Formats: sequence, C-alpha cells, structure tokens
Amino acid sequence: MSAYFSKRNLQFLLHEVFHAEDLTKYPYFSAHDRGTFDMAIDSATHIADTLMHPYVREVDRNQPELKNGQVTVHPKVKEYIRAMGEAGLIGAGFSFEKGGQQLPELINSCIGLITMAANNGMMYVGLTSGAANLITSFGSGELIDAYVPNMLSGEWQGTMALTEPQAGSSLSDVMTSATPQPDGTYKIKGQKVFISAGDHDAASNIIHLMLARIDGAPKGTKGISLFVVPKYRSQTDGSADTWTVNNDVTSTGVYHKMGQRGVPAMHLTMGERDDCVGYLLGEPHQGLPYMFQMMNEARIGVGMTAAGIATAAYHAALQYARERPQSRRLNEKNALDAPQTPIINHPDVRRMLLFQKAVTEGSVSLLLEAARLFDIAHAADGEEKENAHLLVEILMPMAKTYPSEMGVQSVSQSVQTFGGYGFTEDFPVEQLYRDIRITPIYEGTTGIQAQDLLGRKMTMKGGKAAQLLMQEIGKTIAEAAAHDELKPYAGMLKTELGQIQEVFQALMPHAGAGDYERYLSDATLFLEQMGIVVVAWQWLKQGIVAKQAMLTQNPQGDELAFYEGKVHTMKFFFHYEVPKTLGLAARLKDPEVLTIVSAKELAL
Repeated sequence: MSAYFSKRNLQFLLHEVFHAEDLTKYPYFSAHDRGTFDMAIDSATHIADTLMHPYVREVDRNQPELKNGQVTVHPKVKEYIRAMGEAGLIGAGFSFEKGGQQLPELINSCIGLITMAANNGMMYVGLTSGAANLITSFGSGELIDAYVPNMLSGEWQGTMALTEPQAGSSLSDVMTSATPQPDGTYKIKGQKVFISAGDHDAASNIIHLMLARIDGAPKGTKGISLFVVPKYRSQTDGSADTWTVNNDVTSTGVYHKMGQRGVPAMHLTMGERDDCVGYLLGEPHQGLPYMFQMMNEARIGVGMTAAGIATAAYHAALQYARERPQSRRLNEKNALDAPQTPIINHPDVRRMLLFQKAVTEGSVSLLLEAARLFDIAHAADGEEKENAHLLVEILMPMAKTYPSEMGVQSVSQSVQTFGGYGFTEDFPVEQLYRDIRITPIYEGTTGIQAQDLLGRKMTMKGGKAAQLLMQEIGKTIAEAAAHDELKPYAGMLKTELGQIQEVFQALMPHAGAGDYERYLSDATLFLEQMGIVVVAWQWLKQGIVAKQAMLTQNPQGDELAFYEGKVHTMKFFFHYEVPKTLGLAARLKDPEVLTIVSAKELAL
C-alpha cells in the first residue's frame, strides 16, 4: 500500500517537538502514558489502512443517492463508523464518566490526520463526536442518557444543522422556528442546507444539533437557541429503545458536490406535517454561545482535514516523482544516450515537492500546537489555564485557515508534479484537489476567520492574547539563536514580528475612528501574513529539535536523513515563503482604498 502520511513525522512532532507525555502531569490526563497514546494512533491507523484507504476511489465514484426519501451511501461507511465506535475513537476525547477515553485533543487530532489522509470521503465520526460533545456539555442527564451512548458507539450519526438557504454564514438571520409545547418540547419548522451526513443508511438514526428561534425571541444572534432534533424519536420518554417514530425531518435533496463526494450534504425540511419535535439544549437564547464554545475544536478538525488531504497528495506526488523518469538533468542535456533521470532530480520538481512538504508538515505542527494548548486550557488551573486559552483563541484563525488555503495550493502543486497524468482519474491527486477545496469554507470562511483575527483576537483582553503569542515566538527565536546554523532564521523571524507590529499600528487608527469597514477591509491579507509567520515559528521549532538531535544522538541512515530533511525544509520555508509577507505588508500599509463601496460605485 502506498504511503498517505508519515508515521515518523507524526512521532517526531508528538514526542520530540510537543512532548505529548508531558500532558499526563495534569490529573485529567494522568491515566495515560506514551503507550496508550501510541495504541490509540495504531488503532486508527489499522482502521484507516483496512477500511478507509483501499476504498478512497470507490467512495468518491459512488456518491450518496436520495431515493424514496432514503439516502444510501457506500457500504464501507457503515463498517468504518462501527469500527471507530468499537475502538472507542468516536468518543476518545470524552471523559471516562461520559463513556470516553479521556484522551488529549493532541492525540485526537493525530487520529483525525490519519483518517482524513486515508479517505476524507468518510468524514462522519468527527461530526458525531462534535454533536455528542454539545449534548454532554449543555444537556440534561435525560438527554445525555438518551442520545450519547448510541452516538459514541457508532450506531447513530450526529450533525450540526446550522445553515439556512437565506442566511448562509449570517447566523443572525436564522429563521427556523421553535414553538413551545405544554410538555416542554418544541415544534420545529424550517429548512437547513449543506448539512454534512444529514441523512444516510449507515446509521439507524440521525441526531441533529439544530439552531432555531423560539417564538417571540429577540432578533439577531441573541435570540437563537440550540435543539436536539432526531430523525426518529422515541415512542416513550426518550430513554427506552423504541426510536421508531418519524420525526418529520424530510430529506428534500442531496447536493452533488465538487469533492468529498462520499459524505452526503443534505437539504432538510422540518415540520412539513407539523410533527417535528425538538428538545431544548441548555438555556433558551444561548444557542450561538454554546456553538462557539465548541468551535475551536471543530476548527482544529477542519484544519487537520485539510492537512490530511494535502499530506496524502504530497506523498502521492513524492512517490510518483521518484518513479517517473523524464529527460536528463540540465547540465547533461548533450548526453542523449544517457538514461532519463527520475523527475525528482529536476530543480523545479524539487521546489514543488519542498513547497508541499513545507506546507503540510508546517500545518500539522501548527495544528498540534493549537491542540496541545487546547488541552492545557482544559486541564490546567489559574494563570496557566487562562494563558493557554488566550493562545488557542488567537491561533485558531491561522490554524484553521493556513492548512486549508495553503493546502489547496499544495495539492495544486501535487497535480502539477504529475503533469498531465495529475489531471486524470488514473491518479489520486485529481480527487484530492476536488476534495480539499471545501475546507476554506467549512466552519467559517477565510474572510470570517480574518475578521475574527483582526477584529477580535488581536485586541482581546487589551491585546494580551497577541502579546502572549509574540512572547512564545520570542522564546523560540532565543533558543534558535544559540545554534550558528539557525541564528539567521531566528533573526528573520524577529524581523517578521516587527513587521506585524508596524502593520497593526498602521491599521489601528481606522478602528479608533470607528471606521471598521476600512480597518477590516484587508483583514484576509493580515490573516495570510500572520499565517506565514506562525508557520515559520513552527518550522523554526522543528529545526531546533532536529538540529539538537543531530548534535546529541549521532543519528545514522534514514534517521539522519529525516533530521537533515527537517532543517532543509525549514530553510526552504524561510527563503521561499516568508518573503511573501513583504508584499502583504506593503498592501496593508497602503492608504489607497479600492474595495470599499463608494457613492460612485465602479462596475465589476
């Protein structure tokens, strides 16, 4: 079987860069050690190898179909979901009390990387885990007992039913209604669109976590509540195994998508017969705050999905470049009788491969950094907890966006590495290019992430989150400066921090004057600049660890090549990617305004 991810790189990041076992010093994670972490990763790898990766093309070519009100998916989907449930991986991050394994998000993120690299057309269990997490976090004991066990076992599917036809990303315009009933339930009416895994035959029930507006609720986001809305409800009080009542959730249509074709994206209609029952989760009008409390974990998941897809494409391109002979090296053009050389020996192909390696391994490192901080924010106390939370908050827009936006570019270079063959269905990168394009849209588009970063996170707590991030990067710079080979790169990163400060100071007067449209008009470029800088930070981190290993461990053979490859790719990122910030900074400081609608609007 061809490689679709590097286990060696994952072990390097987990245990050499981020020291995963250090998390076990916190009481919440104290039941674990490196052995249990590796067992969970090995279990996910086995499932990925046997039930996912061999069917990546089949799942793509046999799209979900809606016939007679029922959605059918590839039969291997059911086997995969059940296997993940039986292995305890759907609820791996849940507490022991709630039926989980109490594993850190750091480990769960690795599981996500492996499975999504293997076959992202089987993106089902992460949705269930997220929905179940909302129920366990905010639901009553009755709701938890009624729904969560079957969700974590893989018997039931969970979804996030947020988007509506007229609202899109503007959740303040949600119109699905919830009418209170005498028994404490609510009658739900409305429509939802683009609901991933919103109906299928690989699960016996679909449990929607649905945003709706209670009759008479305030306008805007303050009037939105969150409901549990099952496809089938119980005949009794919800605790018995009698889930056979059709709950008036109708599959109106299934979208045929560019990519991720193995996962049905549904158009759902609720309450056509006035018989759709919803169960309020938590308090009224708190739906959006509840969702956003879960959003960081979801955004790490989207980023890791993008990184997984790009990783699979990179490894496919790397294998092809090693095997595909074409032409001779440029200095050997006159030796036409010499055999052709593998294309990996051509400088431009190596540039494309180094770009892919730099993007994918840099993205995974950034995501694991965010996941580790997420765990500390959950398990620590006091100032350590608060600081970790603030770092997660400010890193999240980059952790979600860089892997997805740059992942699209990375997979594009994978296609280019294959040349004309990459554009055909004979090789996997054509599918992966289609698959990854949705990730910059999932869980908040790039534009939304950019406004979140510049509009909220940079000024959060009087700028404390940004200050903490700069301090963390500063620690890495200081450590790298102790190595002669790394000292120039420490200096380059220090310069980048100064450039970010200049840009931010140039933009802040617009916010101070209340001109938020001008302040945020190029927020996406600021996010791009920040993304490059934090990934450069991650590469410098990796470079330090690799350099120290070469100095102290005397590695040989493949191990030496691995560490040398890390330092070489770090240098590539700094010399090829970091200079792109110059153009971004120039535009961000440019006073010329070209995108804001004026009285004299120019035709587009």
